[in-house]
Amino acid sequence: MASSSKLFQSSTKHTLPLCLLLTVVVLVFYNPVIHNGFLNYDDDQYITQNTHVWAGLTWATVKWSFSTYQLANWHPLTWLSHALDCELFGLNPVGHHYVNVLLHAANAVLLFLLLQSATGSRWRSLMVAALFALHPINVESVAWAAERKNVLSMMFFLIALYAYVWYTRRPGILRYAAVACSFALALLSKPQVIAFPFLLLLWDYWPLCRIGAPAGVERAARGGNVPRLRGGWLVLEKAPLLMLSAASAVVTMQAQNAGGAIQTFSHYRLLLRLENALISYVRYLGKALWPSKLVALYPLPARLYPAWQVGAAVVLLMLITAWVIRARDQRYLAVGWFWFLGSLVPMIGLVQVGSQAMADRYAYISFVGLFLMFTWRVGDWAKAHQISARWLAVPAISCLLLLGTLTYRQVGYWHDGESLWRHIVAFTEDNYHAQVTLGGLLLSQDRVEEAGAHYRSALAILPNGPTATLGLGDYEDRRGNLPAAIERYEMVARRGADVDTRATGYDRLGFAYRQMGVTTKAKQCFETALQLAPDRARAMTGLGLIAQENGDLAEAIRQYSHAVAAEPTDVGYLVLAQALHQAGRLDEANAIYERMARLSPNLPEAQKAAQRYLVGK
Repeated sequence: MASSSKLFQSSTKHTLPLCLLLTVVVLVFYNPVIHNGFLNYDDDQYITQNTHVWAGLTWATVKWSFSTYQLANWHPLTWLSHALDCELFGLNPVGHHYVNVLLHAANAVLLFLLLQSATGSRWRSLMVAALFALHPINVESVAWAAERKNVLSMMFFLIALYAYVWYTRRPGILRYAAVACSFALALLSKPQVIAFPFLLLLWDYWPLCRIGAPAGVERAARGGNVPRLRGGWLVLEKAPLLMLSAASAVVTMQAQNAGGAIQTFSHYRLLLRLENALISYVRYLGKALWPSKLVALYPLPARLYPAWQVGAAVVLLMLITAWVIRARDQRYLAVGWFWFLGSLVPMIGLVQVGSQAMADRYAYISFVGLFLMFTWRVGDWAKAHQISARWLAVPAISCLLLLGTLTYRQVGYWHDGESLWRHIVAFTEDNYHAQVTLGGLLLSQDRVEEAGAHYRSALAILPNGPTATLGLGDYEDRRGNLPAAIERYEMVARRGADVDTRATGYDRLGFAYRQMGVTTKAKQCFETALQLAPDRARAMTGLGLIAQENGDLAEAIRQYSHAVAAEPTDVGYLVLAQALHQAGRLDEANAIYERMARLSPNLPEAQKAAQRYLVGK
């Protein structure tokens, strides 16, 4: 009994060694990231082909970070963190990946310190933090360089929550300002933390016990120094934070609308979204308990789920909800459960962004609630049954070692684009996007026939799917069968479901016709693409190439300049520099050449791509 009570006593002794232990554990099990490269899954647009990020922490980058809606997001601190990485490490992927790992380790330590401070329970807090540190579902947030926004926003989120505990013990304007500023920094990193004010109300219920009858033992453990307040005041207290959440929601919707990320009901009807939300909650529970077949993209089904699956999901969620509500003497159950449900609401798919049914990265904050429920319930059970601390430690350590082993293996799937997408194809069914993306990667490596097979597999899943149709056009183009390529491009240009898709079809047609020497048709296609999507950089480049071939260097330079302004890439800048050089504007051309020599992730390859543009291939 003595050893069991020691396990759950409220003590801060050995806190520093335990923080160091958490850090070391994360570094050991995530060490394979040092062998991972950048992926063809947002890493290019976030880092390797983003000239604003290449430039490092310049004033121009700061202004761009706060003004851009690139990739249908507004997260200026995330852009600045990527720019800082480029300042420190260039485009060496090891540095970018390791910063993610260090941020994840910092989050595990912050979670431990936060829970220990709020609950007074050292070992339970350590177990929750260790589960968070080693559960393989968090690999996506850590091993994916472009997902820096997740680990960064989580860090500020935990700091804000820690500041809130500090504030509740002696409320004051400066302490509240610390909460608001930390929350604002979290929102500037990623709006996933938008539910923070509502989660604070859960925190008020437990462990702070500012709502309802105090839990005597827990309150005594913390010295009973958190003043209780009426519910109405507790809601009013969150008003400034709710205003920050509302502002972030408005900006996020604007960014996603500008980037075309929000899917309309014509794509995914409301009933399907509701069904997917219910079933996804249950699937997340399953991933928490049995983390197998974790992939980067779970496809959203094209048709409604079987009624029995939806009914079973509703029954299970209702039963758990009823159980935690009835367990009033175990407040942590309700807090953990509603933390899980509530923190997932912005990402559960009721407002569908993208084509995924669910995503591992969405569990990064929400699973903390499940880990808390599990750990505190097991702790109470062990205490009630007088289980020895040593006996409890054995299964706990075994569980963590198993999770760490799975995490170590999962990191390896993020080694490169091909291993990532082959893993997704192997462990999901009818994954159209994975087939198309793998096909594009193989085509970029001149593995033409393999690419064609994956494009055809994609079309078997979604007949006339625009990206797969375009991919087969690229496949035929690479094989030199331009008439077949044009036929594919025309299908997308004429039948695309949205203007952006049709614009893509037209600019591909333009390059195919230019390659055939039919300049008039090529120019018409580029102009049509720009009428549909005025910021289409490829179409601008195509018009510039035609102007340059016709000897109109001023028009060529104008079009190239517009293209790199709309979509800055090393290839685009090299094409612009060549036209400037040909026009005799040597200083401007040399300045671009020097900049690309310093910043381009692969200058020889970029030079070859620019030359292919210029010769019409």
